[in-house]
Amino acid sequence: MFGLAGWSGSGKTTLLVSVMAEIIGRGLTVSTIKHAHHNLDIDSPGKDTYRHREAGASEVILLTSNRWALMHELRGDPEPTPEELIQKLEPVDLVLVEGFKNHTHDKLEVYRPALGKPLLCGTDPHIVAVASDAPLKTGGVPFFALEDTRGIADFITSRCHLAPAV
Repeated sequence: MFGLAGWSGSGKTTLLVSVMAEIIGRGLTVSTIKHAHHNLDIDSPGKDTYRHREAGASEVILLTSNRWALMHELRGDPEPTPEELIQKLEPVDLVLVEGFKNHTHDKLEVYRPALGKPLLCGTDPHIVAVASDAPLKTGGVPFFALEDTRGIADFITSRCHLAPAV
């Protein structure tokens, strides 16, 4: 497991998608976990699955000919940790986690000075690298330009002890 963390609007998703494509292109398998702070519903009022959940179902699986999705209602329970969520995934070489910036897994901070927010790497020992659109002093933490997808992928796969598939 390796994470990308940063303030909203920093470009985490864009970087994750680019880095993931690079890593998959090396023959490795990747799954993702995305943590959102806002209330998000992937379902729509009036749809059958929404009605199932409204009626009290703990979990609802939606299946189509292209994919399936599991919706699990927390109903007041605490959010699961990334480790608990990983247990629900099929085995892969790497799980990339977007968000969970306060969790204790290794993370690359995605940072844009224009947002006016502080760097997280100075206070979070689990941030092991920083990627930004501007040169920064990162206190000894490795620095990458945001567009250095290959270098970031190299760093992540090395840090996670992953060799390209043969």
